[in-house]
Amino acid sequence: MDALTFKTTIKCSGCVAKATPFLNEVAGEDNWEVDITNPDKILRIEAEGNLSAAEVVAAVEKAGYKAEVVK
Repeated sequence: MDALTFKTTIKCSGCVAKATPFLNEVAGEDNWEVDITNPDKILRIEAEGNLSAAEVVAAVEKAGYKAEVVK
């Protein structure tokens, strides 16, 4: 399983709750987390199968936030 890491604008627990259905849809429940205590609000996904960074970015944007891949 590969991990995908993103810098996001998901900044609080309310934001996480709003983004949850979108992230669960692409990554699956319990396969992702957002560290809202990190200044970069890091989203980490344990990718299963062929999940691409573009799919994750699209899901985060659908939720109303931004995400960019952290190298």
